[in-house]
Amino acid sequence: MHKAVLDTNVLISALLFGGTPRKVLELVMKRRVVGVTSPALVAELTRILKRKFAFSDEALRSVRRRIERGFFMVTPNVDIAVLADDADNRVLEAAVAGECEFVVTGDKALLALVIFRTIQILTPARFLGEQGMS
Repeated sequence: MHKAVLDTNVLISALLFGGTPRKVLELVMKRRVVGVTSPALVAELTRILKRKFAFSDEALRSVRRRIERGFFMVTPNVDIAVLADDADNRVLEAAVAGECEFVVTGDKALLALVIFRTIQILTPARFLGEQGMS
């Protein structure tokens, strides 16, 4: 089974807007893809949902529980600093720690890498195509 980190922007789009990002999240929740995350990525997700989208504490706990149930949690032990945005580097750290094959993101800086080590960096639509779901 393939392993993938879903970047925060994909998770937010999946939770709030649906569409292709939600289809990617559903693959993880249905255990067709192993979703990988880290404490830093979960903290970023909850921080953005609270600050930009005014999620209540109860709604944040619900999101956190869903992520913790549906995703494999890793604790990266290697610091990566290849991109200017530290948050993007945290995504790569989680993908390396989780031995992922994919990072699914809409972030232009991450997408510009195309591949990091052996990890393919794809948009949600391209990822669905890789999974035979497009």
